[in-house]
Formats: sequence, C-alpha cells, structure tokens
Amino acid sequence: MKRAVFLSRLTVLLMVFAPSAAFPQETEMNTISKTAPHPYVGMWVTEDGHVRQELRADGRYDEARGTRQSAYQGDYQVSGSYITYQDDTGFTADGYFENDVLYHGGMVMFRENNGN
Repeated sequence: MKRAVFLSRLTVLLMVFAPSAAFPQETEMNTISKTAPHPYVGMWVTEDGHVRQELRADGRYDEARGTRQSAYQGDYQVSGSYITYQDDTGFTADGYFENDVLYHGGMVMFRENNGN
C-alpha cells in the first residue's frame, strides 16, 4: 500500500513540474537570433535569380526556388560571419558570409540591391 501512495504522489509531482503544452517553447535558435542583430538582413539571390532567400530581422528566413515561392522557411542564426538554418521540418544547413557574398549549400548568393 505504501508503494501505491508513493507512486501517486510521484505522479502528482511530475505533473506539477511538467511544462505546459499551452505555452509553446521557443527554440534556442529563434531566441538568440531575436536578440543578436547582424548586418545580413535582406534578400540574397543566386546570380541566375533561381534561388531567392530573404533573411528577416525576426530570425526567420523564406527561400524561393524558381517559380516555387516559400519553398523553404524556418529559423536562422548568425554568429559572426557564420549562418545556421533550421527549416520548419527540422532540416538543418549552414553557410558563411565573405565580402558581402553568402555561400550556402553549394550556392553563391549576392545581396539584392533593390535597384540602388
């Protein structure tokens, strides 16, 4: 009988300390990118224009491929000149910036100049 009482109390204790599903937890990546501003926000495009990747100030990215808008979306984090991505399906990738060029996934991407 003592064992049943102990297990019952343990269950109540675990329920008290378990995180609530009502409050979604932010990923560490998203939290860090919101607090760490960087100079790479904006649109990055391959030379042929096939891949267009928008790095937003809120730590999210949206990547279009050809005519497929929003082909990939997710969080990103910049540390110095290094960038890491985690798309909304959980896939991860990385890249780096050098001389205002983004090298990512075998692609070379240039900052879109917006006609300036």
